[in-house]
Amino acid sequence: MSDRITVLLVDDHHVVRAGLRALLDSQPDLTVVGEAGSAVEALDAVGSLAPALVVMDLELGAEEDGVAATRRIRAAHPGVPVLVFSAYDTDADVVRVVDAGAIGYVLKDAPPAEIFAAVRGAVVGRSVLSPPVASRLMQQAQNPGSALTPREAELLTLLAQGLSNRELGRRLFISEATVKTHLAHVYAKLGVDSRAAAVAHALRGQTVR
Repeated sequence: MSDRITVLLVDDHHVVRAGLRALLDSQPDLTVVGEAGSAVEALDAVGSLAPALVVMDLELGAEEDGVAATRRIRAAHPGVPVLVFSAYDTDADVVRVVDAGAIGYVLKDAPPAEIFAAVRGAVVGRSVLSPPVASRLMQQAQNPGSALTPREAELLTLLAQGLSNRELGRRLFISEATVKTHLAHVYAKLGVDSRAAAVAHALRGQTVR
């Protein structure tokens, strides 16, 4: 099917790649077109296979890690989003990969439905964080010392769930135009220019005045 989402898997463990391949290939609109076990292999594979999405592990052995691999892929192929698939959920790891250009961060123990949603969302430009990470973001954004208004903080936490502008509007009962205005204010206050950067900034705890 020409409308399938093509995925490249990057993980240094063959068993993990095999399991994830079987899971993704079970969906009619998803297909794994290649696998890589290192940063070098990943960069070569993106160039030759042109996948719609790269699903990246953080730990890639003794050479470059997933952060470095993500940075290299995004620099060489800016049109290919990278979704991190990791066993770790520390804020430091999330911030590092988002700063490197990753569009989202999903935990390896996430239920299949969450993984499928993250893959589909990443391809259309949605920044998605696993629920545990998004929950901590909510606490950061709603801190009394936050530079954001309560509505802006709420918008930012929903942003981390990968909602589109239309979905944000429906959830908050406001128009898409108002959503865009709020987003512009959030970006300006945090000194960022993208959804992923806003999420990373908040996770650093730097939303204070």
